Amino acid sequence: MQENPKLNKKILQEELAVSQLTGVRKAWNTDTVASGLSPSKLANVLSSANEGNTIDYLTLAEEMEEREPHYGSVLRTRKLAIEGLPRTVVANGEVSEEIVEAVQKLVDDSAFDALIAGLIDGLGKGYAAVEIQWDENFTPVSYQWRDPRYFQFAKDNAYKLLLRDNDNKDGKALPAYKFVVHFPKLKSGIPIRGGLARMAALSYMCKTYALTDWMAFCEVFGMPIRVGKYDNGASDNDKAILKKAVTYIGTDAAAIIPESMSLEFIETNSKGGENLYQNLANWLDKQMSKAVLGQTMTADDGSSQSQANVHNEVRLDLLRADAKQLAATINQQLIKPFVNFHFGEQKSYPQLSFYISEEEDLTALVDGVAKLVPLGLKVPQGFLRSKLGIPEPQEEEELLTGAVSNQSILKQDLNADLNTFKAVNKVEVESVEESDPDEENFIDLTQKAIEELVEKLQKAQSWQELAELLNSSTLNTDDLTDALALAGVKAFTDGAVDGAH
Repeated sequence: MQENPKLNKKILQEELAVSQLTGVRKAWNTDTVASGLSPSKLANVLSSANEGNTIDYLTLAEEMEEREPHYGSVLRTRKLAIEGLPRTVVANGEVSEEIVEAVQKLVDDSAFDALIAGLIDGLGKGYAAVEIQWDENFTPVSYQWRDPRYFQFAKDNAYKLLLRDNDNKDGKALPAYKFVVHFPKLKSGIPIRGGLARMAALSYMCKTYALTDWMAFCEVFGMPIRVGKYDNGASDNDKAILKKAVTYIGTDAAAIIPESMSLEFIETNSKGGENLYQNLANWLDKQMSKAVLGQTMTADDGSSQSQANVHNEVRLDLLRADAKQLAATINQQLIKPFVNFHFGEQKSYPQLSFYISEEEDLTALVDGVAKLVPLGLKVPQGFLRSKLGIPEPQEEEELLTGAVSNQSILKQDLNADLNTFKAVNKVEVESVEESDPDEENFIDLTQKAIEELVEKLQKAQSWQELAELLNSSTLNTDDLTDALALAGVKAFTDGAVDGAH
């Protein structure tokens, strides 16, 4: 353990941003902004946030995730896309294996998932803060997401986050190494103006109006217009009776009116009005999808499988940027201090990295390999297994095999017989560095004879036909016999000469 005089071990082990029954960090925040949201109210909320008064904006951002299913869904999709990425630790520069292993253990710990989940909450709100609970050995034991309303920005610095405090209205500085604060850079400008909730707020408000009017429309849609008629001499009491009858008949389907009065039902012939609100709601959903996911194809348009492969959930460039920024925050604010605590300051530090796989056309890959391997291309089996997601077969595991051609069967049988002959006679085949004309001639003759035989055997459609062809086929073995005789004499001569030496 490397001692650091600036470290306050007690503070690192305490919980600082805890909730309270009363005060600036309420445990139960019942305030609402989304209820009764109007254009003027929304403008005031966003304007106040620009001036550093962020409570109402952060409350609205929280309510939008809870109240609007589409916004909550697409935002959760973008968050989960990051959470689901494989993560590894890469040695950056000259880093000892011991340090890399220690950091890898830190990243692999199950508690680390809470850190990632807490930090990516900043995508919607503009920033997120996670408090680290260190043990006495300066190792993180837990990561606690803290409500962004527990923090405020410095009055003179819109990029400096402070802890809200009952005794200091200007806020308290965050202790070193105690918090990991993530500011997603979705746009240039101050962090509080960079959250996705700000971009989606107008669509959220408009959709709220659309749904309210749609429900009112659905309540009376298809019902005829009820018109009550009374004589010129009707009294106010008679008019009141007729009005009640017109009102009640819509729900009770029954009413009592004087004989001198009448009710008339006028059917509505308007067409297309029932689609107005649905079209508006769908259009607003698409705007939210564009803002959050970068596309609408997988979320709104009912895409085909091929389209979904191109636009898979979150647009790839957005996912890369989110992962890169998140890794940079963790590397700087957690991994670097962790290494310094345990190993002292280093010239270079291990780096957390998120692996993002890209969609590939596996069919084209397999077809290409099948065509190029016979031409001499050497392809590692492990490479194809990794691309296709096929694991290495285990011992005694049943394997899948394809159909085998007659030529392949013959080749396998010949190889088996050759191997048996070698084993029985203890023959060792040595490589021949210099070419032998007689040997080359024998190989050519053998190959030609086998090709003639295989050409006939390929016509077989069953084992019975194969047996008949073998029995009826005759091979021109004259040249082959001469070549074998010559090879035998030569082998005998070579052996005799070697024995003499």
